[in-house]
Amino acid sequence: MNKKVDLQDLGHKHFKETWDYQELLFQEIIDTKIKNRREGTHTETSNHFLFVEHPHVYTLGKSGDINNLLVDDKALEQKGATFYKINRGGDITYHGPGQVVGYPILDLDNFFTDIHKYLRFLEEMVIRTLAEYGLKGERSEGETGVWLDVGTPFARKICAMGVRASRWVTMHGFALNVNTDLGYFDLMIPCGIKDKAVTSLNVELGQKQVDVEEVKAKLLKHFQVLFEAELVREKTEV
Repeated sequence: MNKKVDLQDLGHKHFKETWDYQELLFQEIIDTKIKNRREGTHTETSNHFLFVEHPHVYTLGKSGDINNLLVDDKALEQKGATFYKINRGGDITYHGPGQVVGYPILDLDNFFTDIHKYLRFLEEMVIRTLAEYGLKGERSEGETGVWLDVGTPFARKICAMGVRASRWVTMHGFALNVNTDLGYFDLMIPCGIKDKAVTSLNVELGQKQVDVEEVKAKLLKHFQVLFEAELVREKTEV
């Protein structure tokens, strides 16, 4: 089993361009697995972890309700935002500047073949990161992602998650609000959940800006421990 994970920080990149790149990496792993099965070979499959920051964009999961986007195309254009219906699970979410988006593209045959466990590990990675900032991140029963003050009238989501998996290969991932303009969440019903608010790390800490690179480093530290992975930093960026 190959537990090496190639890490790339793509910087600021348009959602569609990144989605296409994810699909390329995802398909390469799938193709290797199919070839191994057909030909009886044992070629190692690769694993990837992409960090990226997107321009303003709304994405709707394959089972999502378009009515959870509360504005039309013209209003989106005025806000400098785009919209895509995509092939992950979950409902509608927002990505934008000041948000740490992570896309692990893993062959779970290299780790464990359990999607439920995979999602819980991604949540745990974020929960442990928030704990380093003195915040108690929690899971909300029946709702993927990471929340604060679950079970109170002040429950608020700080990290959204949505993944796709095929042949135990994953894509898409998580979006952690760090220095995010929360006003963009007013244009939708986040994840289709009407009765809970959204927050960001800088708001919770009472800071104008939180060091994004520090947040990424903490996330990766916990990712390595949870997945027993070895990170390999790619020298070239896409």
